[in-house]
Amino acid sequence: MAGNILSVLLWVVAVDFRTFLASRIVGGLSEGNVQLATAIATDISDENSRGSTMALIGACFSIAFTFGPALGAYLSGIATVAANPFATAAAVSLSLIVTETLYLYFALPETLPLKPRTEEKTAVSKADKPAPVAHTNSQALLSMVHFMFLLFFSGMEFSLPFMTYDLFQYTASNNGRLLGYIGLVASILQGGVTRRLPPLLMVRIGVAACLVAFVILARASTVRSLYIAATCLATTSATVVSGLNTLASFEAAADERGGKLGVLRSWGQLGRGLGPILFTSVYWWAGRQLAYTMGTVGLLGVALLVFGRLKTPPGSVKKMAGSEKKEL
Repeated sequence: MAGNILSVLLWVVAVDFRTFLASRIVGGLSEGNVQLATAIATDISDENSRGSTMALIGACFSIAFTFGPALGAYLSGIATVAANPFATAAAVSLSLIVTETLYLYFALPETLPLKPRTEEKTAVSKADKPAPVAHTNSQALLSMVHFMFLLFFSGMEFSLPFMTYDLFQYTASNNGRLLGYIGLVASILQGGVTRRLPPLLMVRIGVAACLVAFVILARASTVRSLYIAATCLATTSATVVSGLNTLASFEAAADERGGKLGVLRSWGQLGRGLGPILFTSVYWWAGRQLAYTMGTVGLLGVALLVFGRLKTPPGSVKKMAGSEKKEL
């Protein structure tokens, strides 16, 4: 959180591109706190509730994604510093992050103490120790899927505002409504549907929806087709990353989850960093159709891995069985 505060503080005072770039670099280096939230969620949940807990984290992101772009667009129109038109939006972001940091400092307890108490050590016998984790999907496979998926998805996501401007002359307000629609649909799905699904099914639905979105966006010519693709993208946002995080959590023991989820997120962030550069380069040099056609081919490769190589962890099956019994 200290890194996030420094990042936004640099954005507040940014009056040239170098300072703004430094702000984004510091912000990128501070993104590990998001994965810590995921690791904490695995610590405070069991196999019966882990999928829904992960979906709850995703729903929080989707809700923020619904209101964040609209709030930012509104605040960007309020000029307080002539040299930095976005100083107002940056200042509000800084106040929110400082408030969040204070809340975490005073209200968030440690979920896994570094040094267990002596009496706990003596009370736990060898028979009480948890059984070794039976691995279903390798860390390398999950990381590869995460990297490849975000490589293409983030590239498409980054190019979407440019495409809407080229095709429909969308303004910042129009794009804000489109992004808000995606976030709203994603939050509804995460709150009412995806948290009840097995994680592997979540991932498969999301990848299939993303593939459909790429096909539509490569040929979109009407606002209606754009919003159909946006609905597919909302489905993807509500499922894939949460599902992959849940799958990875089933492959790690309690003392390994933070590290393994961190590795998974690192590969995803690498894809998220490279995707926009590669995708927008093709978009501007060769055109929308070729860029989105290449994205479709790439997503086909991801789909082959997801449908052909990923398997259902036994714990996730038990989770669904327990949830259904409770609902009945």
